[in-house]
Amino acid sequence: MDTFDKVLGRVSIALAWVACAIIPCLFTLITIDVSIRSFGFNPPLFTSSVVEYALLYVAMFSAPFLTREKGHVAIEAFLSITPHGIRIVLARVVYFLCAASALLFSYFAYELMYFAYVDGILDIRGVDMPQWTQYLPICIGFFLVGLEFLMFLFGRRHYYSYNLGEVKDGV
Repeated sequence: MDTFDKVLGRVSIALAWVACAIIPCLFTLITIDVSIRSFGFNPPLFTSSVVEYALLYVAMFSAPFLTREKGHVAIEAFLSITPHGIRIVLARVVYFLCAASALLFSYFAYELMYFAYVDGILDIRGVDMPQWTQYLPICIGFFLVGLEFLMFLFGRRHYYSYNLGEVKDGV
């Protein structure tokens, strides 16, 4: 289980780095598009489509890392006033619900991706792109988020700090 957790951590970090690499590309692409417009020329039609896709990839590729590092918003005020035993049970219920819903979203995204790939459906906007590329990051991101919550459920780590004074500056 430790080996699986380490591999999962490496995959989450690698995808987060991919998301980080996409951000300056987006910045550059948007800057070029706006500059071309400001000089009175017509910018490429694909810019907005590529930016929309890239934002989806950034969000979904960074989600597993944020889950692993507890970078998502969590309200611990309710947990801080509950007894320790109830707190652990509530945390496990939340881990299970989050894992189940993330894996379910991943499954549905996989089905949509598979059918779009098999049928050869194109997303026609400024540029024609295979529609399965919309569902790929959703499938990967939610699958890894589900696995991260399963690691919390199986007690590898704890999502809730139970210490409201803890500051998460590292994320």
